[in-house]
Amino acid sequence: MTTSTRREWLGQTSDCLAAIAAGAALAGTAAINTSAASAQESTSPALKGNIRHSLVHWCYKDYWKDIHEFCRQAKKLGVQSVELVDPVHWPVLKEHGLSCAIASSHGFVKGVNDPANHEECLTVLRKKIDQAADFGCPSVITFTGMRANSKGVIIPDDVGMANCVKAYKQIAGYAEEKQVTLCLEHLNSRVSTHPMKGHPGYQGDHVDYCVEILKQVGSPRVKLLFDIYHVQIMDGDLISRIHQHKDWLGHIHTAGNPGRGELHVNQEVNYPAVMQALLDVGYQGYVGHEFIPTMDPAIGLKEAIHLCDV
Repeated sequence: MTTSTRREWLGQTSDCLAAIAAGAALAGTAAINTSAASAQESTSPALKGNIRHSLVHWCYKDYWKDIHEFCRQAKKLGVQSVELVDPVHWPVLKEHGLSCAIASSHGFVKGVNDPANHEECLTVLRKKIDQAADFGCPSVITFTGMRANSKGVIIPDDVGMANCVKAYKQIAGYAEEKQVTLCLEHLNSRVSTHPMKGHPGYQGDHVDYCVEILKQVGSPRVKLLFDIYHVQIMDGDLISRIHQHKDWLGHIHTAGNPGRGELHVNQEVNYPAVMQALLDVGYQGYVGHEFIPTMDPAIGLKEAIHLCDV
């Protein structure tokens, strides 16, 4: 090889090595950018927007004790609402661009199935309706109450239903005027070691019973809180019931069954199919995630939101 040829060969080799190095640098940069994009996607999920997600505050407040921190987490997950949260926190929700899908009211123990509770419950409901209307919260929760009254006397189901209808008819007009929907929640009455997994003695423990109350009240502002977890335990046949009672759906809650945990594969509800059923019947309200975490709640919530993102 001549000196000239050797120089040409060395020059070509040097150019080749430089090109390889530049290519490696570009590949490394691309890998970093891809990694950064993946991290961004993991914290800011691109949702389809067909389901309006909400987080039920009581389930997660022990994990995010600061309401600002919780709101930031909700926004990171692509959620639109934090619900059943004390109205004192509502200005914080607004500050973070969040709504409150449904407000709390009287509890599920002292409900409107007992006339002795009517004055107290209706007073609370009127106050909550006013607060909700002022803030822009679309709904207020309500409950039938327990089968046994405060004296331990059993209220027959037909009597309890009549008492509920009487109470709701007294306030339905006010709810209509304020454009706030009262949502009667169906709860399961199974015995459980956890106080929020089952509600033994609750009267409104079957969907058809609750819907019959709503039909007798006959107001577009008195509807059903269809809690998928509770319905699955007591009645099942979730998709058929969504179609059957589509006109009465006011709000939706989720949780895995059994156990009221996350919505992942260790439970029996086919959440994508149930969410699709809601879309099929034209439901446009919120879906509130109300499970009790058994793992990192941020991971569980991200899984739940993406599973329900149909």
